[in-house]
Amino acid sequence: MEKKNLAEILKTNSYPGRGIVIGKSEDGKYAVTAYFIMGRSTNSRNRIFVEDGNGIRTQAFDESKLEDPSLIIYAPVRVLGNKTIVTNGDQTDTIYEGMDKQMTFEQSLRSRCYEPDAPNLTPRISGIMHVENGKYNYALSILKSNNGREGAHNRFTFAYENPFAGEGHFIHTYEGDGNPLPSFEGEPTWVGISGDIDAFTNEVWNALNEDNKVSLFVRYINIEDGTFESRIVNKNN
Repeated sequence: MEKKNLAEILKTNSYPGRGIVIGKSEDGKYAVTAYFIMGRSTNSRNRIFVEDGNGIRTQAFDESKLEDPSLIIYAPVRVLGNKTIVTNGDQTDTIYEGMDKQMTFEQSLRSRCYEPDAPNLTPRISGIMHVENGKYNYALSILKSNNGREGAHNRFTFAYENPFAGEGHFIHTYEGDGNPLPSFEGEPTWVGISGDIDAFTNEVWNALNEDNKVSLFVRYINIEDGTFESRIVNKNN
């Protein structure tokens, strides 16, 4: 697999949908994650990220324009002890509750599948980061339809131990724009991660399609002591 430039991937895809990046900072000191959302409809674009405890949640920017909250209002990021959960939907809560009962990341997601938004059948993408005593590993999951067909569920989990500095993996919901939207295919993309939290945040945000981008969250977690810094960028201010 060839390591790709994250910014170039984003610049050449007008609609990757929602995306998760997880990896390690260039200096090797931080566990890194980024989560972004995009939108084509007025309802999808009418959102912002806000802090919620140690995590974040989405909320309507203009409550008067909120139409259907079912698939757009959720907590993308939650923290359970030394684990940080990042997802593109309310399966964040499913993972949190399952792992709180000693289930694994993969087991927790067995009760879920793709989103009920036919004809798109949007995949559910999820990530888990485990930082403890100077050690760090992560995993990514995608729950998708069987080649755009309802009723059959494809489940993939990718686990990464002892990640190298300056690189990570990127997974997103759509291969590109379309009607219906084509689901992401294959393994998460191997990408480079460069710069400090502000440089990385700016790189990702500036690479996202100007018309479709909505919000971005980035977190750098100190691998030695678990402390973290976060950034939130909202197109709606």
